[in-house]
Amino acid sequence: MRPLSVWLATALAVAGGWASAAEAIPLGGNVESLLGYARAHHPEFAALRFDAAAAAARVDPAGALPDPMLGVELRDFVSATSGSSNLLPSRVGSTRYTLSQSLPWFGKRDLKRDVAAAGADEAQGQAAAGWVDLAWQIKQTYAQHHIHLASLQYGHETIDLLTQLEQITQVRYANGLAPQSDVIRAQTERSALRSDLAMLEGENDQASARMRSLLGQPANVQLLPPEQLRPLPPAAKLDPAALETRLVERNPRLATDAARIGGAEKSRELTYKNRYPDFNVGLSAIQTRERVSSWDLMVEINIPLQQEKRRDQEREAEAMLDAAKSRKMATFNQAMADLATSLAGLQSAQRVEELVGGSLLPQAELTLQAALAGYATGKVDFAAVIDAQRQIRKAKEDLVKARATQQMRLADIERVIGEEL
Repeated sequence: MRPLSVWLATALAVAGGWASAAEAIPLGGNVESLLGYARAHHPEFAALRFDAAAAAARVDPAGALPDPMLGVELRDFVSATSGSSNLLPSRVGSTRYTLSQSLPWFGKRDLKRDVAAAGADEAQGQAAAGWVDLAWQIKQTYAQHHIHLASLQYGHETIDLLTQLEQITQVRYANGLAPQSDVIRAQTERSALRSDLAMLEGENDQASARMRSLLGQPANVQLLPPEQLRPLPPAAKLDPAALETRLVERNPRLATDAARIGGAEKSRELTYKNRYPDFNVGLSAIQTRERVSSWDLMVEINIPLQQEKRRDQEREAEAMLDAAKSRKMATFNQAMADLATSLAGLQSAQRVEELVGGSLLPQAELTLQAALAGYATGKVDFAAVIDAQRQIRKAKEDLVKARATQQMRLADIERVIGEEL
């Protein structure tokens, strides 16, 4: 039975592995699928949403009246003649039942509700800012992953070319048409390129690990290599004036700072309202033996005598309001600087793509073809072939980096304005 049990255990393990592989969700061919998954599953963004929901739930209770108080007072519960005590309301001298309610000064409840609503808006802005940051990191990592994979592809193509060159140099060396140094040079170039590819593979694995972390470390996701980059928006959407308008309207950090300013203004008004007293009203029924003998009505107010403390609180509220306004101005200035920098970087990357794709890469390909033909006939030395090979590889990598840089600068712009373009 032992071999049978081992076979069954192995079969179950293999079947479990097949089931896990079948349940794995392929994800990552495009950045949109990664963004959708992260929005639904990332734990930190979920925590920000829950914080915003909790802040929204605090709005109505903030403006509600406090719960009323019910008090029972037993008078003369110790008999003067016998010295015995009794806690039954009908057996004591008299019993007072008091129902009281605290009432804040007019307008304080509305201000407290407004402060809580501003806090809810601030929490919502923080959640939006958290998502913008997370989406920006995903877009950046996706573009970097694309660079690594493309560089790996070009590196393997170059290794194939160097292998062919090594075969050519060996044939020419065997026929006495080339020195042995050409063979050694081809082997050295190939070994150095393999070292570069090993580093690129490590960076590619690191990019995959970062992407899994940005997705929330999913266990049932098969991360696919980047297949395509997002198309760039038309030039009309990249107009600086239009982007500045969208930045003012949609930037989540500006919205958060605006909500903080609103809350500070309401807090300041509430602090000034504390100069006026609050009320406490109550109604009392007095029971003597088996009947209610009298009714009392009570009104209390607190006396705001500690004026120095209130002045300090008012100065604190004013300083907090000024700080919130200054913080919003600083956020706006930084956002405008980031927008200008990102736009300049995007335009620069577009010019690089045009130059490399339109002239440099075709020229490098022609140079390599001419160098290969010249080396085969002995008119060009091997160093020229190696230089041409390096130029075409660098041109291809520069083209990929220019396109990926455009994606990263586009992600920077979308992060600043707070929405997709």
